[in-house]
Amino acid sequence: MRLRTPLALFGAALLVLVGPPLLSAGSGSDTGTRIPGLRVMVPNTPGGGYDITARTAAKNAEEAGLTSDIEVFNLPGAGGTVGLTRLVGEHGNGRLAMSMGLGVVGAVHTNKTPKTLADTTPIARLTMEQDIVVVSKNSPYKTVQDLLAAWKKDPGKLPVGGGSSPGGPDHLAPMLMAQAAGIAPKSVNYVPFDGGGELLASILGNKVAFGVSGVGEYLDQIESGELRLLAVTGAERIPGLDAPTLREAGLDTEFINWRGIVAPPGLTDAERQKLVGLVTRLHDSPEWKQSLKKNNWNDAFMTGDEFGDFLTEQDERVGSVLKELGL
Repeated sequence: MRLRTPLALFGAALLVLVGPPLLSAGSGSDTGTRIPGLRVMVPNTPGGGYDITARTAAKNAEEAGLTSDIEVFNLPGAGGTVGLTRLVGEHGNGRLAMSMGLGVVGAVHTNKTPKTLADTTPIARLTMEQDIVVVSKNSPYKTVQDLLAAWKKDPGKLPVGGGSSPGGPDHLAPMLMAQAAGIAPKSVNYVPFDGGGELLASILGNKVAFGVSGVGEYLDQIESGELRLLAVTGAERIPGLDAPTLREAGLDTEFINWRGIVAPPGLTDAERQKLVGLVTRLHDSPEWKQSLKKNNWNDAFMTGDEFGDFLTEQDERVGSVLKELGL
């Protein structure tokens, strides 16, 4: 099996919208999307991909008149599995949803948590997104070739930071890079952070040699010059960003991340369809389409049972890739 085959199917970001009592007249009342008291849990720290997607989706839903007073809250820990356990414990709560993605799939494997995504109600996958390889503006590595040359000489002395636990996207991407570069994945000094927000400070402070994260998380820092973008992990360059793909840099691999939204188990059909309907109307809104463009997120909309089948497939693939990497 070629590693890039299963990983090419990993896709990027999605979020959810939720909030407290929706009291505004007309907010979603004419579309059937009004869910009083809806909240969205972000299972990592502020500033990460799940957080940015959730808050973007909530803002867009309000702007589109689908709902109002959306609440987004953070419950970080153990790569997202603390939030997952809380979500599963909210059996039958149709006013709670959780932003999640490939990172939670990986964290379930590496933390061997008793609660898995199979215990949740799948709502939707919204987006896919490339990962990026970045360093601080004063890093000695000017190009990805510079970085690779130093990394090959002594992998253990060049810590790489990622905003996900082992098995998550920011871990899998550098492991695939290492393998393609002839570096044993087990020799890589990977430093996990609980989301891109925590990771950013360590990159800027040169606490890690380089970082891997979602493109949408660090666009502002790249544009301001605080971060230097060395490469993107997808099959094609990202419009507007001056960075090669890993293949252009000589590494025979590629990687795409995804994000979605799940809800607690035990929902009624009506509660489930209400959540799916809200996210579907969000997906169709011009406000969300603009956010996709702004954040370089690829539309990867998928709902309900189809998304549930995708989650099962991703769980199996993460397990097989970790095994193939010897991790």
